[in-house]
Amino acid sequence: MIKRRTKAGQEDAAAADVRSITLAFVLATLATGAGFCAASQSAWRVSVKPWLDAQGPTTEVALAVESWPICSSMKQIGTDVDWGQLDPDFAAGKRALVVQDWNGAIASLKLASLRDPSNADIQNYVGYAYHRLHQMGPAMQHYQSALILNRRHRGAHGHLGELYLALGEAAKAEEELAILGEICLIPCEQYGSLERAIATYKKQVTR
Repeated sequence: MIKRRTKAGQEDAAAADVRSITLAFVLATLATGAGFCAASQSAWRVSVKPWLDAQGPTTEVALAVESWPICSSMKQIGTDVDWGQLDPDFAAGKRALVVQDWNGAIASLKLASLRDPSNADIQNYVGYAYHRLHQMGPAMQHYQSALILNRRHRGAHGHLGELYLALGEAAKAEEELAILGEICLIPCEQYGSLERAIATYKKQVTR
């Protein structure tokens, strides 16, 4: 019983550390002074209200979170996959992503993450589903969790870059692009998608 409690305590402490790191990153992002998308009723402000309460008023940028396109796609995960070898909930979550059932994907993938909490892919996929629902606070949290587990996760860097664009943080999106340039020894899909997204963003904000 003592060993079980000790292990549980260590797991709780590790989880608390991950939450602290993620929260610190989000607060640092909010405090940069760059403008965020959206009026007070936007999906972004609703999703991150607990963190925004302690911050000053935000500034609107040219693009609204709800209208910013997400260039990356999850369709590719439906090919060349041996579903039978995956955790059942992980497989169900990936199928849900393919058909754009974002809420279903979140529900299934979170169950899978309980059995495999160190899987960076699961965290990235959950973040992507929240991203598509315009719930940017949870999306950022899960992208960051993926990167804590795997600092070289190309999908998480690419998706995080697109999320920064939705928040009007083009410079941070370019930082993610630079990281992808170092990770991808040859041109990779994540680099190309984010590069196109940044180019589109710059055209729209300079109109």
